[in-house]
Amino acid sequence: MLLLALDTATPAVTVALHDGTDVIASSSQVDARRHGELLLPAVDRVLAQAGKRLDAVTGIVVGIGPGPYTGLRVGLMTADTFGLALGVPVHGLCTLDGLAYAADIEKGPFVVATDARRKEVYWARYADSRTRLTDPAVDRPADIADEVAGLPAVGAGAPLYPDTFPRAHEPEHVSAAALAALAAEKLAAGEELPAPRPLYLRRPDAQVPKNYKVVTPK
Repeated sequence: MLLLALDTATPAVTVALHDGTDVIASSSQVDARRHGELLLPAVDRVLAQAGKRLDAVTGIVVGIGPGPYTGLRVGLMTADTFGLALGVPVHGLCTLDGLAYAADIEKGPFVVATDARRKEVYWARYADSRTRLTDPAVDRPADIADEVAGLPAVGAGAPLYPDTFPRAHEPEHVSAAALAALAAEKLAAGEELPAPRPLYLRRPDAQVPKNYKVVTPK
């Protein structure tokens, strides 16, 4: 097994290789505006670190969000392209699950919350680092305060809203190393991973204007 994992659902552009036993190379950069520019060089860098060629990869793992439309689709389209070119399966994993898996919290329950902009967070509640209790959702922090009251919180959304998430923990951003390790664990156990389809949870910011005038030549 040689899994290539990547995620662009958050400001982190993160890539890792997992050989079925351990993560053998990884790279992460935080830059919310340069996902498309940074992702492929990161793949090249990780392959070089591991001394592997791209055609040695046996499967792709990609974070499916939730996340903003523009950043998320960079990773998903890249994963699909690699899968088609190499003829290998492409597996999806919820980005929040990757954050939960890497959480520095010994006992649950806890919350994962990432920044959804518009004064909202993408979030889900977890029983432990491997067990999600709720579907991913997008909400204003004040609207979920009662549901998450007193719980530790992981992810970059937590420190942005300390009134709702007073107990913020690391990590803030997802790592492809955690996604790869979680995927390898699940595949070894015979679990079926989600399809590589995006969890947008809301419509993109850019939309066709309503009631615009259609101009046609006479």
